[in-house]
Amino acid sequence: MKKAIVSSQLSAAVGPYSQAIDVNGQIYLSGIIAIDPETGVLSGSVEEQAERVLTGLEYVLAAAGSSMDQVVKTTVFLKSMEDFDKVNAIYAQHFRQPYPARVCVEVSGLPKNALVEIDAIAYR
Repeated sequence: MKKAIVSSQLSAAVGPYSQAIDVNGQIYLSGIIAIDPETGVLSGSVEEQAERVLTGLEYVLAAAGSSMDQVVKTTVFLKSMEDFDKVNAIYAQHFRQPYPARVCVEVSGLPKNALVEIDAIAYR
């Protein structure tokens, strides 16, 4: 059974998609960018955006009855690979070993001109 997961602590989706979908205990999280849920504005350095994105992942996972410890895979999209070390430092504060499998790619653009976007797959 497919069930949409929504966290009120995160801004609404910026398109026709769900924040996450739960299929039999597997949680598929959409990419999250650093939109401030109170103001609807995306701002900040890449470190600030990475922190907001990873906190957003935590909110959605909690709404699904899961946690960062149950994340098995992430994809990190960076506007510039020059930010790789900066984002890694923030990322490492949110995950413990064994770390999730991960892909990290540089992209030419992200929604709302974000500097970082992260999606994830977890279990409940």
